[in-house]
Amino acid sequence: MSPRLPLALALSATLSVPAAAQPILRPAPGAPTTLTPAQQAARAIYKEMVEINTADSVGSVTKAAEAVAARFRAAGFPASDIHLVGPADKPAKQNLVVRYRGKAPGKAILLLAHLDVVQAKRSDWATDPFEMREESGYFLGRGVADDKSMAAILTANLLRYKQEGWVPERDLILALTADEEGGNGNGVTWLIENRKELIDAEYAINEGGGGTLGPDDQPLFHSIQAAEKVYNDYTLTVRNTGGHSSVPRKDNAIYSLAAALLKIQQYTFPVELNDVSRPFFEQTAKVEMPSLAAAMRAIATNPGDTAAARIISTDPRYASMLRTTCVATMLEGGHAPNALPQFVKANVNCRIAPTSSGSQVKAILERIVNDTAVKITGDRPDRKDGAPTPVHPTLLRATTELTNTMFKGVPVIPTMSTGATDGYRLRAAGIPTFGVSGIFSAAGETNAHGRDEKLRVKSFYDGLDFLYRLVKQVSGPQKPIS
Repeated sequence: MSPRLPLALALSATLSVPAAAQPILRPAPGAPTTLTPAQQAARAIYKEMVEINTADSVGSVTKAAEAVAARFRAAGFPASDIHLVGPADKPAKQNLVVRYRGKAPGKAILLLAHLDVVQAKRSDWATDPFEMREESGYFLGRGVADDKSMAAILTANLLRYKQEGWVPERDLILALTADEEGGNGNGVTWLIENRKELIDAEYAINEGGGGTLGPDDQPLFHSIQAAEKVYNDYTLTVRNTGGHSSVPRKDNAIYSLAAALLKIQQYTFPVELNDVSRPFFEQTAKVEMPSLAAAMRAIATNPGDTAAARIISTDPRYASMLRTTCVATMLEGGHAPNALPQFVKANVNCRIAPTSSGSQVKAILERIVNDTAVKITGDRPDRKDGAPTPVHPTLLRATTELTNTMFKGVPVIPTMSTGATDGYRLRAAGIPTFGVSGIFSAAGETNAHGRDEKLRVKSFYDGLDFLYRLVKQVSGPQKPIS
């Protein structure tokens, strides 16, 4: 989304943003000093993807998709299995779908990643956000974590399979898509509505899962995303006749909106667990510190335990998994510094527990605000993506066995993502979708969507190896993992 002016007493003032300071990185251990040929190839693909601006409106997903398609053509994939498709009226938002043919007919496995990224202003970053840097054991650049790491890994691994001459038992489908982060050309939706035969699969492997590192940089647990919270934006608007600023009125639109936002800030939605988040807390309690573990066991038994919820809420990794959350993200309004505002609005972004709906949350916001001067509208109908489903047994077994081999036996725990992915679109279309990656990070360190986004170098190469082996295992023939 394009930046908006902040709501303040002088809304028309231009804010100067100081040059971004060079980030201070705590060195991340474990980055390899010498790369294997497979790692070198993957890094080259990763760098190429990151350095193509694919942000909505100012970038081109098509340019990145074409660059990847050229790699598949050069590797000998038939032209009939490489599809650059998308809406005819959006030439910068074409999607790449590549089919890797297996031995037998039957449902394929879909490998999904999005090529688009959140916008990044050069003035906000220490260096060019669309130049991939490696520093202190991290890759830095827009999209290195979300989601070009997965896109590069899946691409590199399919090309490696081809080079090795390996043929799976079933087809593999790679889909690299547009507008997952926002915009008017979501690639997964377009493919479902126009070319579903290209991506139809027994299930999909997507972003949304991954590993969590503890304070000692050691793996704590590995998650498989099996559900996700529902994304919804609500617009709060206030209008009045305005007037001369030398004659203030009680019904100032800015004050009405500010009061409404404060009420939303102060409201806490009730705890709302489901068939994925409840066992997540039960399983995570086995590896967490004693105080958190006790609270997790208590909340899983009794979601109404306010003391347990309060303890869990002190940890940002887990707080938003408990309940629906709503937060103000954008403000706009006023037309002159010497006039009373005639129109102001705010965007409130909600991440809704999958057992609730957008209309229910809108009703709660209206009740909280309780002001007829503030109009609340939602930008989309209630989402229909079905109840959380169990992880596909073959995928769960392979993930568990491979995690045990690669990451010292840490538990594999199905989880509910608090962020949104395209997985819900596929689930609604009858394609079960699970987030799994083998990419580990410490809580909050990637700064995805933020300034100086980063990913551990070691984690990228671990994910490369993990997904290479995982996809081989689940697409058969089934063999013991070693």
